[in-house]
Amino acid sequence: MDDSEANLDGSDAVGQPAQPVAAVAAEKASEPPPDGPGVKYSIVVPFFNEAAVVEKLYGRIVRVMKHVGRPYEMVFVNDGSSDETGQILARIAESDERVIFVDLRRNFGQTTALQAGFDTAGGEVIIAMDGDLQHDPYEIPLFVKKIDEGYDVASGWRVRRGDNLLFRRIPSRVANWLLAWVSGVRLHDFGTTFKAYRRDVLQGVRLYGDMHRYVPAIIARYGARICEVPIKNVRRHAGRSNYGLARTFRVAMDLLMLRFVTGYLTRPLHFFGKWGLLCLAGGTGILGYGFVRKLLHWSEFHLFREHGPLMALGFILVVTAMLFLSTGLIGEMLMRIYFEAGGGKTYAIRRIVRNKQTTWATPTK
Repeated sequence: MDDSEANLDGSDAVGQPAQPVAAVAAEKASEPPPDGPGVKYSIVVPFFNEAAVVEKLYGRIVRVMKHVGRPYEMVFVNDGSSDETGQILARIAESDERVIFVDLRRNFGQTTALQAGFDTAGGEVIIAMDGDLQHDPYEIPLFVKKIDEGYDVASGWRVRRGDNLLFRRIPSRVANWLLAWVSGVRLHDFGTTFKAYRRDVLQGVRLYGDMHRYVPAIIARYGARICEVPIKNVRRHAGRSNYGLARTFRVAMDLLMLRFVTGYLTRPLHFFGKWGLLCLAGGTGILGYGFVRKLLHWSEFHLFREHGPLMALGFILVVTAMLFLSTGLIGEMLMRIYFEAGGGKTYAIRRIVRNKQTTWATPTK
């Protein structure tokens, strides 16, 4: 068993009992000064009814980031918890200036909580993880290493999962295969929150619904370099999981959304137009067949008596084609309003070389 596995019982790296919050916070006085201005890493953690593990998670993050040795901050988001999670987080933030506590008014969901954390974070690299201790903070250096190697996104991959085979692992594997096929991003595990991002690749990305799982697929269209980091899948120490087979419907809708966002966001008419033209071709073919037969046998051929349902299908296909094409045209106009009036861009710049000088893209908060 490696060191990180040994630490999962709440002990520190040398097997001693975990320190209380006050003692952990006091460690900052003995830490070396930051190696430069600004914050290098922001660890964003959303919490929902995780009072039993908050202090333990905080202590582990402090210890592992002390070994990383670069300036960092922790952004803890309370997503409307009904237990003592909010009070504990507030107490930690009051005792440690590196902690930023964001207290949401109600339970908005994990995606919204992460977006609130991203908006608040000020680090050059943002590391997101769950607050239930299923993500081991001692694996953070693995993500830091990949980012230092030049990757824009380092995504966790739960190689060995201890979840139920029938209700969790098999549906998850099928969903991940479908997501990889639809998005074109070859990841084994879209579902984990444990990811590290360069700040600049998150600019302009807004998260809605359950989109936090698909951020790598969304930013891949801007040319982000993505890699996977094998991680452990630790069993929950407290609380209960909020996921199950009920997610199947949401995943199906997310697949449709993901296909549209990654492939047709800047050309919606191409998405709706191809289906519109297909319906138009079918409808006009059916109606044309009926029209020709009626012309050839005008007096003795009763079109709607002999082919009434077929003619109705033809009319329906033509009307459906008009709806598809109209939707595509409206989407084109809305897309232009979004990018032009809102100042959005359809591209992302990594650097510009001008007059023998290189200017790197500067992330803005």
